[in-house]
Amino acid sequence: MLKITKNDPYLQPYDGALQARHDYAERREKELTQGQSLSDWATGYLYFGLHYVPAPKKKGRQPKTPQYQWVLREWAPNATAIYLKGDFNNWEKREDWRLQPVGNGVWEGIWPGDWLKHGEHFKLLVEWNGGWGERIPSYANRVVQDEETKIFAAQVWHPEVTEKVKHTSWKGLKKDEELYIYECHIGMSGEQERVATYEEFRRDILPRVADLGYNCLQIMAVQEHPYYGSFGYHVSNFFAPSSRFGTPEELRALIDDAHSRGIAVIMDIVHSHAVKNELEGLGNFDGTPYQYFHDGARREHPAWDSLCFNYGKTEVIHFLLSNCKYWLDVFDFDGFRFDGVTSMMYRSHGLGEDFNGYDSYFNGNEDGDAICYLTLANKLIHEVKKKAISIAEDMSGMPGLACPFKDGGVGFDYRLAMGIPDFWIKYIKEVKDEDWKAGHIYYEMTNRRLDEKTISYAESHDQALVGDKTIIFRLIDADMYWHFEHGHATYMVDRGIALHKMIRLITASTTQGGYLNFMGNEFGHPEWIDFPREGNGWSYKYARRQWSLVDNPHFYYADLNRFDRQMIHLLRFSMDTAKHPLDKLWDNEGDQVVAYRRGDLVFVFNWNGQKSFADYGILTEQGKYRVVLNTDAQQYGGFGLSDDSIEHFTQYDPVYEKDNKGWLKLYLPARSAVVLELLK
Repeated sequence: MLKITKNDPYLQPYDGALQARHDYAERREKELTQGQSLSDWATGYLYFGLHYVPAPKKKGRQPKTPQYQWVLREWAPNATAIYLKGDFNNWEKREDWRLQPVGNGVWEGIWPGDWLKHGEHFKLLVEWNGGWGERIPSYANRVVQDEETKIFAAQVWHPEVTEKVKHTSWKGLKKDEELYIYECHIGMSGEQERVATYEEFRRDILPRVADLGYNCLQIMAVQEHPYYGSFGYHVSNFFAPSSRFGTPEELRALIDDAHSRGIAVIMDIVHSHAVKNELEGLGNFDGTPYQYFHDGARREHPAWDSLCFNYGKTEVIHFLLSNCKYWLDVFDFDGFRFDGVTSMMYRSHGLGEDFNGYDSYFNGNEDGDAICYLTLANKLIHEVKKKAISIAEDMSGMPGLACPFKDGGVGFDYRLAMGIPDFWIKYIKEVKDEDWKAGHIYYEMTNRRLDEKTISYAESHDQALVGDKTIIFRLIDADMYWHFEHGHATYMVDRGIALHKMIRLITASTTQGGYLNFMGNEFGHPEWIDFPREGNGWSYKYARRQWSLVDNPHFYYADLNRFDRQMIHLLRFSMDTAKHPLDKLWDNEGDQVVAYRRGDLVFVFNWNGQKSFADYGILTEQGKYRVVLNTDAQQYGGFGLSDDSIEHFTQYDPVYEKDNKGWLKLYLPARSAVVLELLK
């Protein structure tokens, strides 16, 4: 019996299915690698694509200067001919730029080293029986868009290196260290109404992330995508970092800078689907609809207007696994957040499924090849980088997704707690303040599989996209425009600021693995995210971050930012979360008060919007306590109703003497939370 089924009695009826899944992954790995390691096998990016390599030595005397040549290889089994065309040959079809078949559907072209120059644009002209098309090579590592024609093309990228760059690597998480993830989008990270760059982010935003205390940067939209408004989720060129943000070297410099600050850098990797475009992407690449994707009804995603990979094909697995290794190897990323895992694992893509019981996961709806791919991807990632981070975006709750492969799991390190932001939206929208249940909130924050690490979050980029609202905007709405300056607050502003801090604190302090925040939400960035599109006149007004708001000390944004910084620093450096499980101390639904302990920290929340409580008793370990964080402090935009300099001593109770517990008597202002530390 597998370990995950031993740990969960409810899974035991499905042990056979889990064992079969485990065995299939092992068997498939052996079939693919033929005795190699996964890391040695998944090196397609070193073979396919355009490469500047030493030319084979000829007989006789060799020149003093090594000779180089250009080699381009492409997999296109249905092609009858392939030509390279670009700036270097006036975009003409010429025989001297023709590729030759070398077997197994692979085509190869070799040209002298001086035939191509850095910066030149090129494409493939692919011919097949009955047709032809211009294509961007599948392994292209640089793809750019012409500003006038808006046409995308691959670009020869071989800059001269004038100085040796010393790279810095991330040292990995310490034992039991939690992840504190700052999710970001490079393009919308600037304040000006345009696309920001890697270099601007490195210079202007990364220091903010480091100061706030986050130890992991999660970058969205890295892989090239033709439509900016897709948020990077309709990928066309899987090996090309998006050129709209800058050069590959500038991306690597950003990663290096983050590493020097002790910050890991992971990227959103999209292997769940691909853009349908044929001129920019992989759709109909060699004249067949099924080269990389499913054929027939399974080819197109019914909800995403995209193409679904066929994970049963060896060449597709090789392409995607090579893509994983490429980003780890070439750019030194520290891991991935896999997008759309639910869509991959089920033939229904999870659409219309309620996943309300274990039968939902083992009813024949699952895609065994996709689950196998995810398993192999996790094995590869941790083979290439032992301390790499892998996170699954799954809303189905598939058991074992974030369990080690040896135990019967898929092998992710973490899964996103996607139910938490949904809970907060529902609560804010549908439940009156007086009906907020403190115990229910605590339950929703901690309802998870104990054998899997999760990343908790109150909101990510998803909750702020056009048509939706951030938490702060749901709480305050239009009053943010006119009443967010000190001295001008309304009841809605005071309520919103208080709940914004409390929601974040209870979400971040009850984690079982990590916490995530989207760029700008830490200080209550107003409004929504709306990328340039036809419907808004191609405006960048809502695809940016207004840092001037948080830098203005007269606005409450600065207070919320100050609170987030203190919260992250406190949780990261004072609470060994992984070592200390949650211990609920108090839950009174009538008062709307809940309290819990984690290590030497005691968290007390008064969700009551009408009542403050004096000398409210919380039963906890005897001793002396000091306040280390108070959401109601004036520096965080609160009223400052408590004197946080006072030390608190537990009051003796003979009933609990044998348990070494006493009553901690506290003043709890309405809509506030306080964190106290036991002094030893």
